[in-house]
Amino acid sequence: MQRVAIIGLGLIGGSLALAWKERRKDLTIVGHDKPDVLKDAIARGMVSEAAASVQEAVTGADLVVFAVPLDSMGVVLRQAAPYLKPGAVVTDTGSVKSPVAQEAEAALSADNPYVGGHPMAGAEKGGIAQADAFLFENAAYILCPKEDDNMQQWTTTHAALLSIIESTGARVFLIDPAVHDRVAAAISHLPQLVATALMTFVGEQQQDAYIRLAAGGFRDMTRIAASPWALWQPILEFNRQPVLQALQQFRRVLQQLTDAIEQSDTTALHNAFRKGRHTRDSIPRDTRGFLYPLSDIYVYAKDRPGVLAHIANTLFDDGINIKDIALLRIREGTGGAFRLSFENDDQAEAAVTSLENAGCRAQRL
Repeated sequence: MQRVAIIGLGLIGGSLALAWKERRKDLTIVGHDKPDVLKDAIARGMVSEAAASVQEAVTGADLVVFAVPLDSMGVVLRQAAPYLKPGAVVTDTGSVKSPVAQEAEAALSADNPYVGGHPMAGAEKGGIAQADAFLFENAAYILCPKEDDNMQQWTTTHAALLSIIESTGARVFLIDPAVHDRVAAAISHLPQLVATALMTFVGEQQQDAYIRLAAGGFRDMTRIAASPWALWQPILEFNRQPVLQALQQFRRVLQQLTDAIEQSDTTALHNAFRKGRHTRDSIPRDTRGFLYPLSDIYVYAKDRPGVLAHIANTLFDDGINIKDIALLRIREGTGGAFRLSFENDDQAEAAVTSLENAGCRAQRL
């Protein structure tokens, strides 16, 4: 693969373009979007060529990436299909997979294999202005073979695609489209609806104290309630049945908790808390996504200017590469905790030693 067409240069498409421009110098990146977006893409050096139409963008491309909203996917697939060269691979970045796979099967010829894709990365705001070459670093990037595909043969056939995706810094995970949609409904779409419901419930209370005291854990778990409806409308439409199933199953769990409280059944409540804690502890805490755990440490720092730079520079001077970093908690004027993730346990142990020698409080947990 030498020529890649990206249809849609927003947050995801633009970030893919930047990542490939930086890490895959052998690729020619052709981008298509609205004229004002293309102008920004050219100014940022995001694309090698700017195409005024879908036809122009996909002609001669070895790989075509559709990074457009779900409700636009079928339209652009049909626009592109007649102009794809034989053997060109088609993928997308949508967060729902089965309906898009059906659209692709109907639109594309047998000469153009479709591989559904879902990079599990994002930002608070979308658009080309937020595009970042490092958006996919350590993130899960899901690719969806068909259920009846032979995995060994599939990975051999699509070795070039896998290499291109992995060059973004992402970690590829192969999963069936229908399974993906059920998982996404449970771990992404249901939490969005729960956060929205919680904020709606609190907002309906007629006392300011609910909002003024809604900090800490409540604020953290409802952060995604600020997500725009325009983003979620097509997701909930395209993944309607898996989302409904997840809501029904979640309602059953809530009813069990309700019954246990009504009946003062402390055994049932204790078991629910125990199972919840066990499941929560089994989630990899040190990856952006749900696979291939990194090795993490915790660094406790005082609230003062330059503390993060001191941590990063200390590790840089000792040749230790941070794979991911997150601020877990902080109180103004006192301090907080950072979680730093590394490639393996040896790197994590070396980081603890390095930081302790520099006067920082660090530990593995």
